[in-house]
Amino acid sequence: MEQPKIERLLRLMKMLTANVEYSVDDIAERLDMSRRTIYRYIETFREAGFVIKKSGDCFRLDKSSPHFKDISQLVHFTEEEAVILRRAIESIDETNLLKHNLKRKLYSVYDSKTLADTIVKGQNSGNVHSLIEAIQSRKQVILHNYHSSSSVRNRVVEPFAFTTNYINIWCLDTEDNRPKIFKTARIERVEITQTDFQHEDKHKEGFMDIFRMISTSDTELIPIKLKLGRLSSSLIMEEYPLSEKYISQIDNSHWLLDTKVANLQGVGRFVVGLLDDIEIVESPELKEYITNYINQYFK
Repeated sequence: MEQPKIERLLRLMKMLTANVEYSVDDIAERLDMSRRTIYRYIETFREAGFVIKKSGDCFRLDKSSPHFKDISQLVHFTEEEAVILRRAIESIDETNLLKHNLKRKLYSVYDSKTLADTIVKGQNSGNVHSLIEAIQSRKQVILHNYHSSSSVRNRVVEPFAFTTNYINIWCLDTEDNRPKIFKTARIERVEITQTDFQHEDKHKEGFMDIFRMISTSDTELIPIKLKLGRLSSSLIMEEYPLSEKYISQIDNSHWLLDTKVANLQGVGRFVVGLLDDIEIVESPELKEYITNYINQYFK
């Protein structure tokens, strides 16, 4: 089999084993393939012994497939980490062959939106690895003595996706059958139960904006437009790499950030620190938030 085809198969396998569901059209756009080719490759996986699951227009390689080792255990790149990695590779001199080898090998296999397993360090590693195991085995877990803002108690949940650096995990809360975000650092202990997932149809991640603020799937997003100067445009791309795709240049000294945010806390903190270099173009909610923030500070 020629190398380009192998690379496309590997990238397709990576997408079909991600925690994010992709439609055939999504895959076709990301991998620059025809729908016909994708269906042919999926049939190749099926003939090789993989169990293929279909939900609407979305396909997945089932992790219970015989001889299947979840390739998401090999390396973990969140979208933000992938952007940082791309920048690091691009900074290598063009004459260095290592740069081209790295780009070819990494970009041919790993999709920037794929969530996967990685080595977790620190005191929370045991809980994170238990959650990873529960996601893979599709088992409910008990979050023992979870510390929320209002109580400390056990929570029975169905975990299904992590956020950047495993700081939070998306879970289906069995009490009210709704997806919620839980901070991994607030979990005292994770116990994997013998109960299979009961509500997989509701396993839907919420939204994380470029400032790493999170909202649930039913929360209305807030549109913002900011006119950035040289300093603020440089800082926002350094501190929040995902902002790059929402920024366009206006002139030699100004850039426009046009995006949506989960809430005003993240963008508010950023704007307050650079008020002399940022103009709020469209967002009355943000103007009101910053005004109240400053007034409260001086009180």
